[in-house]
Amino acid sequence: MNLDRIQTLLTVVEQGSLTRAAAELKCTQSAVSHALSALEEELGFPLLRRGRGGVHLTAEGERLLPAARALLNSAEQLRQTAAAIRGLESGTVRIGAFTSVAVHWLPAVLQRFQRDYPKVDFRLLNGDYHDVEEWLSDGSVDVGFVTLPCALGCETIPLMEDRLLAILPKDSRFANYPKFPLIECETEPFISLLQSSDHDARRALDAAGVKPNVRFYTKDDYAILAMVEQGLGMSIMPELLLKGRHDELLTLPLIPEAKRTIGLAVAGGERAGPAVRRFAEYVVGYVKETIGN
Repeated sequence: MNLDRIQTLLTVVEQGSLTRAAAELKCTQSAVSHALSALEEELGFPLLRRGRGGVHLTAEGERLLPAARALLNSAEQLRQTAAAIRGLESGTVRIGAFTSVAVHWLPAVLQRFQRDYPKVDFRLLNGDYHDVEEWLSDGSVDVGFVTLPCALGCETIPLMEDRLLAILPKDSRFANYPKFPLIECETEPFISLLQSSDHDARRALDAAGVKPNVRFYTKDDYAILAMVEQGLGMSIMPELLLKGRHDELLTLPLIPEAKRTIGLAVAGGERAGPAVRRFAEYVVGYVKETIGN
């Protein structure tokens, strides 16, 4: 089984088109088409359907996909282990992260890691909580930042407790309040993330027995910040996401207090490759240093 052809298939599925897959793989579109045709001929059935909306897996392709991902993951683990035996860490570490971590933690962690292990490559997928959990479940990433508790069958490492804060327009009637009572979410216009991603606010509100007056839904954290700044409502955000921002926003601690626990999930657990395990160690070390400061 040709691993390059398997990788081409997965890249096409992830990118949704042959053109974007060719750009990602740094080859021609005809080379991508040839690799897919050769793989389909080797397997004996079609893998993709092509249409106006891009390419999609056939039913046979859907059944094959988990095994294809597992094969590539095993091959990558083998390469990393062999490199470690030779005394040279190498390989590719695939990371899934949500916005606050991708902005405030990952650049520094990656810079430190690449300084010490320049032969290790990285692939970063940025999404919301739901996206990261999906990527961990289907094997698209090796490690992912999650909120705990997490229902995934992965090894998880608690990293930090992060306060949740109310964010409101600067001219809010709560401007003179030292803290924001969660019960007020029942009357204030509330801007929410999509339900699949809104773990933090939902846990805090459910724990307080509060049903928010939701007026808007969005998938984007920064869209919420912009909407609050324009006076369209209020929301609840993690403190890490708001770090270093100077928006025209009012931020207040919550009553009752609420937090999220950020963790790192390692998809392969103890079976993960050496580069993945070492990266996890760097993340833990960086967060401990940051919290200490």
